[in-house]
Amino acid sequence: MPVKGRPREFDVDDALAAALRVFWSKGYEGASLTDLTEAMGITRPSLYAAFGNKESLFKKALDLYEQEKLAYTRRALEAPTVKGVVERMLRGALENQCSDCEPKGCLGVISSIACGEGAEAIREHVIARRASSRQALVDRFERGKAEGDLPPDTDIAGLTSYLFAVFQGMAVQAGAGASRADLERLVTTTLAMWPGR
Repeated sequence: MPVKGRPREFDVDDALAAALRVFWSKGYEGASLTDLTEAMGITRPSLYAAFGNKESLFKKALDLYEQEKLAYTRRALEAPTVKGVVERMLRGALENQCSDCEPKGCLGVISSIACGEGAEAIREHVIARRASSRQALVDRFERGKAEGDLPPDTDIAGLTSYLFAVFQGMAVQAGAGASRADLERLVTTTLAMWPGR
């Protein structure tokens, strides 16, 4: 009869959520193993046994971040017009940035900007994930252009880059202490400038 290992003495989901908050507030490189284990309430051997190394823990935390904190982006793509997609995405980003219970800024922005040579693989991983999100938006904008939501001469790649720059700017400004009113003005201005219907 096989011998069972000792049962885990911690909730894996709770530990992962705690790790996410550490990565989100400090970035990949800024989060030490001590920061992580203290926040997660576990030992280093338990971290390695449950999640692998720091890099694999970060990737699992990024999965959780996308699943929970960025779920609004998937729902936004279902809006009937391109402008509706953009408005839902901007308002979702605004709510994320203004939440009282989470760190400010964007985990992807924080972890892709601040990566030195030792974390280049993490930076590339974050960029690859962003590329798939970007492609989903490009595809939706192309559909909207074909449906007449955008002018026929719209540069879809340029418009998508612009929107990503707005999202990243919101994250950076929120992380630097911008008020909700400041970010709401940014959303309103972006929507007012948006081409098409």
